[in-house]
Amino acid sequence: MGACPHAWRHHLHHRGRMWAASPAFRRQLVLLRSLAPTTCAYGGRASSSSLRPHAMSAAAGPVYEADAEAVVRRITPPLDRARHKGQAGKIAIIGGCREYTGAPYFAAISALKVGADLSHVFCTKDAATVIKSYSPELIVHPILEESYSVRDDERESVSSSILTEVIKWMERFDCIVDCISNIMRHARQANIPTVVDGDGLFLITNNIGLVEDNSLAILTPNVYEYKRLVQKVLNCEVNEENASEQLTALCQKIGGVTIMRKGKADVISDGKKVTQVSTFGSPRRCGGQGDILSGSVAVFSSWARHFLLSNKQPKETSVNPMVLGCIAGSLLLRKAAALAFEKNKRSTVTTDIIEFLGQSLEDICPAGW
Repeated sequence: MGACPHAWRHHLHHRGRMWAASPAFRRQLVLLRSLAPTTCAYGGRASSSSLRPHAMSAAAGPVYEADAEAVVRRITPPLDRARHKGQAGKIAIIGGCREYTGAPYFAAISALKVGADLSHVFCTKDAATVIKSYSPELIVHPILEESYSVRDDERESVSSSILTEVIKWMERFDCIVDCISNIMRHARQANIPTVVDGDGLFLITNNIGLVEDNSLAILTPNVYEYKRLVQKVLNCEVNEENASEQLTALCQKIGGVTIMRKGKADVISDGKKVTQVSTFGSPRRCGGQGDILSGSVAVFSSWARHFLLSNKQPKETSVNPMVLGCIAGSLLLRKAAALAFEKNKRSTVTTDIIEFLGQSLEDICPAGW
């Protein structure tokens, strides 16, 4: 079946009204609404050449290798003592249950390491204390509900224990799915961009309407999650010979979403063109790197959106800030993974990579630039 839903990521930009039927859900929405920052202007100049990828040939069709370092430099806001807390980004990570506490932590702490000012985690009660213990930097809200209806004394054998665990997972998964689905609907109504990863993609695959025609939604599937999306939406198998056309068709079929297909090269499309980031990272495939990526993408896409909306910048109508966020997040993870592997080799784990996010960003875009 899979793990508990642990990786629904939302990054918040604009204030918006949200409604709910129950008091508990209204409380969740009040907490979410409190994260919405005011619009702020970023300095610097944008040139269309630096924000657009450079073309390269590909057998499967038009794929563009992004000038990822230029993108990072353009969209990263300068540090300014006149600005106040929150203007560099407020991130909400939605997910985390009793068995899975690492993923929301990795995403949330990565967002802070990249440069967001505040990082909130909305999780179940059983996960909250554990996640809080990982770092005092995170703001943890134990508001998601899950059901544990089977008592330990009812388990008569190993086989029945396994069965009851599966039943309990399904019960609390259904409960959390309803909650997350409602949050995503209200986030969409409030014009709040959303990054969906992990088991959130399982939810999306079976409820495409949650992101259909939503240009502010980013999906970050791995090879297996992408396969399920293609099968569900396009009703066919993954075609590697025409990979770029198929990715474009998938985005267009869902309607306006940005999809980053993770792999040896991260391939990104919003249904209009296909961009890739192929900078080599690390041969070490430790779990949790996707969580770093989604937290980083949340921050960078927030910065890119503000950058393009700033009154000081020319209008770049052909540039999708969600795509720019994916490009920047992909590059930063790969740079950090390379540095972590250089130091730790086979023992490299996700926390090692996180520790190199700051240095990697500084190497590309010095804080005093």
